[in-house]
Order: sequence, then C-alpha cells, then structure tokens
Amino acid sequence: MAEKRDYYEVLGVEKNANADEIKKAYRKAAIKYHPDKNPGDKEAEDKFKEAAEAYDVLSNEEKRARYDRFGHAGMSGAAGGAGGFGGGFGGGFSMEDIFSQFGDIFGGHFGGGFGGARGGGHSVNRGSDIRVRIKLTLAEIAEGTTKKIKVNKYVACDKCGGNGAKDSSSFSTCSQCNGSGYVITVQNTFFGRMQSQSVCPTCGGEGKIITAKCDKCGGEGVVRDSEVIEIKVPAGVGEGMALTVSGKGNAARRGGINGDLIVVIEEEHNAELLRDGNNLIHNLNITMPTAILGGEVEVPTIEGKAKIKIAPGTHAGKVLRLRGKGLPDVNGYGRGDIMVVVDITIPTSLTSEEKELVKKLAEKPHFKEAESVENQNIFERMKNFFR
Repeated sequence: MAEKRDYYEVLGVEKNANADEIKKAYRKAAIKYHPDKNPGDKEAEDKFKEAAEAYDVLSNEEKRARYDRFGHAGMSGAAGGAGGFGGGFGGGFSMEDIFSQFGDIFGGHFGGGFGGARGGGHSVNRGSDIRVRIKLTLAEIAEGTTKKIKVNKYVACDKCGGNGAKDSSSFSTCSQCNGSGYVITVQNTFFGRMQSQSVCPTCGGEGKIITAKCDKCGGEGVVRDSEVIEIKVPAGVGEGMALTVSGKGNAARRGGINGDLIVVIEEEHNAELLRDGNNLIHNLNITMPTAILGGEVEVPTIEGKAKIKIAPGTHAGKVLRLRGKGLPDVNGYGRGDIMVVVDITIPTSLTSEEKELVKKLAEKPHFKEAESVENQNIFERMKNFFR
C-alpha cells in the first residue's frame, strides 16, 4: 500500500497557509489534473483525487486541526485510496462525489457534474464500480494480509482499443452538436428566456458518431472478461469496512475512466474468541477444584495457546486480562487485550460417594463463610466485569 503524501505537500502550500491560499492551490491542481483535460490518464486521475482529499481536510477547520496534531492517523473514518483507511475522501468516494462537493471551485474552466458536458469539453465516461466481499480470519486481521481474487467484469475491447469503431476512419462528426458533445436549449419561462446546456442525445457527449462498429464488441468498446486482482488488507480491519481499489472496476463504454473495486470485509466466525472492538473475549470453563485450589490452564490466543494461572478462590465471572494480545487498531492506536471471563463447571451427575463428600464439605466453616461472602460481593464483581 502506497504511503499517503502530506496534504500540504499535495497542494504545495505551507502549513500556515490561510483558507484563500489553500483554495487557490486546490483550484490550480484541480484544473491541471482535471479528467476532461487528461482523458484516460490514470496518474492524472489519482492526483486529481489526491488533491480533492487534501482540500477536503485542509479547508475544514476541525479536520485540519486534527490532521495537524495527529497526521493521517487522526483522520479516522472510511477506507480510502487503494485499500487504505483514514483519508478525508476514502470509502468509495467517486469522481461524481468530488464534483458534487467541490464543482463550484473550478469557476469558468469547468462546469457541473463529472461524466456530463462541461463548458465546451466532451464528456468523459466512467465505468461502474464493482462490489465484492472477502472473508478474513482473526489471524489475517491481526497481521494484515494480501488476497488475490478473480473478478468478472467489463474490460476494454482489445480489438478496437475501447473506442467501439472498426478502425480509425470509422467515425464522423456528430451533426447535432457539431462535435462539441453538448447542446444548448432555450425556453421561454415565467422569469424570461432560460438557457440550459445538456449532453448531446445523439452522440452521448462524445462529439462523434461511429459509422462502422467493431465486430468484436459491437460498438460498445467493452467486452466481458475476468482479472485476478491483488488486494492488500491492512491490519485491524473490521466487519463491514470497505477498501477501495481505484481503477479496478468496470471499464467505461468507448473509452474513459474505469470504475473502482469496492472490497467489503467479512470476519470469519471464531469458536473460541469473540471480537469486541479491538479486544477479544474468551469464556473459560474451569472445574470447582481448580476454582478453589487454583492452578494453571490454557487459553486460546491469535498466535496459539497461552498458559495462565488461576488464583485460589477464583469466582465465576472474574475477568483475567491478557494485555496486548488482542487486535491492532486500524489507525495505529495500539493493540487491544484478550479478556478471559471465568466460568465454573458444576457437575450435574454425582455418585452417592461424591454427594456425601460435598455434604461434608458444605458443613465446614470455610464453605459456610464463602457462601456469605459470595452474597455480599456479587454486585461488586458484576461491576468489575463491565469495567
């Protein structure tokens, strides 16, 4: 996973830059790397998204203060980038989201939403996103892992290069929009004559018409295929979290920008360890003699078995803590614990001899005293359990 660059470095501003300087820097970067200006350029698209993420954080006083104090680790939230977490624009934010939130900052250079006609430029198609699920064990979550999955999707046609035409001469300029990719309509309304701009319905915003279609893709520019994609999963992810792998979704019709692959995390059930945030809980059953006399028992951990000591006189409900044996925090804030909750196994079937022994023990002073102490301390022990 590529390391995130400093947001101030991304926009090329100093750390004491004011709001106007940050806005100006973002506008400059957005114009430089805008997808309409760099059609099909994956590196430019990534830099465009990176600048939008930096601006999203630095233009917000609260987010900026948190970032200045903790860096990227402080920007906890949805998954971002190519599988990372903690960015201002993670968790599946698309180009449409960026234009919707920051579109007005482009001024007269570019217009509204992504994928439509903008200020005289042709539309840039974008492929749809693909959502998949992967299951992870606790061990994989604890250490982080790399998964390879096969994804069925639309890819650019290798015969026509994704443009949908038979050859380079199989195009003509759209007669309705004269190659601009958009049309302007004027309507008389109660407020006067209103002018609006929309994508050309004839060419779909491309400015040209295919006169002879590719015989492999039928003019669509895409065909069904599959790809094995490597996904890097950071340590500490949780159920329902999503990783975004940019550009690994469906290819766009007749060229453009690929969609993203959204990877949703599922946790495999573990019969011995129950996850509670970054902590793990294990229910430990011990025998009555062990509870009374103490002893050494084994408990499960992520790495394997570990031995712990049971103190004499241990009560049911007592919680033993194995510090640092839980799961790492996805944002790097340390590691959780394993909470071992003690339960005492009471035999349900006794022989006559065993019953007589229990009756004799019940008459002993320490066993009567233990019953009294048990009733007095039950509420204290319940409070300790939830601490």
